[in-house]
Amino acid sequence: MAYKKLSEQVQELSNPQRSDTFIKLFREAVRQGKFDAAYMPERFTMPKQFSRRGAEGTYERDTREMLFEQTKAFDAWFDETNRALASARRGGTVKPSVEAIEAGLVDFKTMAEETRRKMQASYEKGQALGKSRSKASTSKGKKK
Repeated sequence: MAYKKLSEQVQELSNPQRSDTFIKLFREAVRQGKFDAAYMPERFTMPKQFSRRGAEGTYERDTREMLFEQTKAFDAWFDETNRALASARRGGTVKPSVEAIEAGLVDFKTMAEETRRKMQASYEKGQALGKSRSKASTSKGKKK
């Protein structure tokens, strides 16, 4: 039987900023009997950077270490949970970055299409503005 520490498993998350949510889901799954785990005497620091409202800087949190059996059932649960945490974010949007695109948090094709649409709209706006200015200058010239 292969045993693994929760702190090691947290390092495998696609998005470490969701480690607190992952630990809650992990404990819920253990409570429901989806897989077995046991508390260990030590603690570990979560990779997530927390920030206090109205204050500058970030801080980290510690949580109790757990040991669990790494089974096929656990691996399937982890893959599904990791994918859900990487993509389905409540709240704010993911800022586009190389890391976010590579992790699958941001769809590159969608970003490229959005960029193309913005560039086209900007181009058309410029063309329309140029036409309206040329019409305005010719009509002013005729009045004199």
